[in-house]
Amino acid sequence: MEFQKLRLLGFKSFVEPTEFVIERGLTGVVGPNGCGKSNLVEALRWVMGENSYKNMRASTMDDVIFSGSQSRPGRNTAEVTLFLNNFDRTAPAAFNDADELQVSRRIEREAGSVYRINGRDVRAKDVQLLFADASTGARSPSMIGQGRIGELISAKPKARRALLEEAAGISGLHSRRHEAELRLRAAETNLERLDDVISQLDSQLDSLKRQARQANRYRNVSADIRKTGATLFYLRWKAACDAIREAESQLAAATLAVGQKGEAQAGAAKEQAIIAHRLPELRDAEAKAAAALQRVMLARNQIDQEAERIASRQQELDRRLAQFDEDIAREQQMIVENSDILAHLDKEEKLLLAETGKGDENEHKAKARLEESTAKLGDGEKQLELLTSETASVSATKSQLQRTIKDSLARRAQLSSQIDSVAGDLQTISDEISRTAGMDEKQRHIDELESLVTGSQQAALDAEKKALASRTKEEDARTPLTAARAKLNEIETEARTLSQILNAGTQDLFPAIVEKIKVAKGYEAALGAALGDDLDASNDRSAPVRWGQNDASHNDSPLPGSVEPLSLHVTAPVELKRRLAQIGLVSRTDGLILQQQLEPGQRLVSIEGDLWRWDGFSASAEAPTPAAQRLAQKNRLAELDQAAIEANRQL
Repeated sequence: MEFQKLRLLGFKSFVEPTEFVIERGLTGVVGPNGCGKSNLVEALRWVMGENSYKNMRASTMDDVIFSGSQSRPGRNTAEVTLFLNNFDRTAPAAFNDADELQVSRRIEREAGSVYRINGRDVRAKDVQLLFADASTGARSPSMIGQGRIGELISAKPKARRALLEEAAGISGLHSRRHEAELRLRAAETNLERLDDVISQLDSQLDSLKRQARQANRYRNVSADIRKTGATLFYLRWKAACDAIREAESQLAAATLAVGQKGEAQAGAAKEQAIIAHRLPELRDAEAKAAAALQRVMLARNQIDQEAERIASRQQELDRRLAQFDEDIAREQQMIVENSDILAHLDKEEKLLLAETGKGDENEHKAKARLEESTAKLGDGEKQLELLTSETASVSATKSQLQRTIKDSLARRAQLSSQIDSVAGDLQTISDEISRTAGMDEKQRHIDELESLVTGSQQAALDAEKKALASRTKEEDARTPLTAARAKLNEIETEARTLSQILNAGTQDLFPAIVEKIKVAKGYEAALGAALGDDLDASNDRSAPVRWGQNDASHNDSPLPGSVEPLSLHVTAPVELKRRLAQIGLVSRTDGLILQQQLEPGQRLVSIEGDLWRWDGFSASAEAPTPAAQRLAQKNRLAELDQAAIEANRQL
């Protein structure tokens, strides 16, 4: 078996499509630790059918998919394709129709693996058996790794036997024998189950026989029941016929009675007409009688109300008479008591008249004494008010003077201590001055330093004013800076998001041709409607569905009238040149009219996304196609790049 090349996409560190060509002779990979040399060997084992994630140095089989980095997002799929030389036609018969075998394995995150040989889905066992027939495989001794030689030398006889069997080319036969044994065991198991099923069917057959006998008995009994029921129904029918005849005789009698009643009703109607003729007079009499009765009823009600009012008035008068009696008794008692009081007052009056002569003199004296006492009392109250106010003022003044004296004493003590301290300092300074010479020069130096300090303070004040003005300018300048930075962040975020969306579609083994197309802004919907799902195909010659170049455009018919071709607004690979030349750009109102003039293969589109095809097919623009959205996103990304450059310049 001759390996030609190995293609990897999204497998571990190979995020981009990578082809590893295996030429004739010795092919080697050289690089530092961690560059991915071992990933190539693991890719070979993986595509050969390795199902143990431990042998792939992973915790799960999904870990073989590229998990992303700081600058690139992770992928959801990984695919490895191995190209084998089959010029001698030694492959199995199912795959022996091509000079080259393409064995691929594709895994999707949380969805498992899929094996293909030359584009056909196969089982993992078919791939393993293919390599086993060629004395190789994922766990074959021919895959020699680090420490493998020593392991083979010290291997047990059973392991050496596997090595010799593979060298002899019979490891595939062992696989087939193992599969045949499994099938035989499965057949034996099926036979045992068949015996069990037959025994169960026998028991069911006996049960069905019993049920059949019961069914026959039930059928006979049911026939007897139906016969008896039919007899019963016949008897009931005979009784119903007799009842019908009797009912008919009764109906005839009832009809005769109805005729007689009809004659009676006619006579009664005649009498009713006569009575109805006299009915208005009777109704007038009734109305008059009713009016008289109503007047009598009203008069009776008024009489009843008057009687009730008289009775209540009488009760009220009785209560007032009783109250008057009580008042008279009380007044008589008061008259008796007042008579006694008057007698007593007469006695006192006589005594007062006897003392009246002395009372006038005593009254004058008492009045003079009272006036004198009142004057003295007023003078005393005034003096009391003056004394009270003076006492309060003196008390307040005394308290204030006491606090002032206390504070003055404390202040005096404090000043005395300060005077003592200043005197000591003065004596110390005098001693130092007496011991120090050149005081005039030092005084001048001090004056110079004080002037410098004053200048420095003024400079500091000026610097603070300048700093405040600079802060104000900085705050004023920070607002547009913040706005520019926010705008740049917004543009970068949108551009990053669009880049991720667009990159998500470029990780396939055969990128779609839409990735290589540039369309003028506003014409995305037109191109998406014109080509549709055809934009998802690739122009890679190895792709199963692809765009190829066809230079027979000189035989194509021109577009009708002065229709503008869509190719004037689209920059695309040469594979799309002929297709775009047969697509015209028209307005929505002219499309349906010009559709009748289209030649085979031609179509018309509008900027809004409407489509008119030469064979009569037409589609209105309801929603943009995925290809149109992708083209619009690419144009938007280009605009964002220019906007980011402008935002950086402003920033």
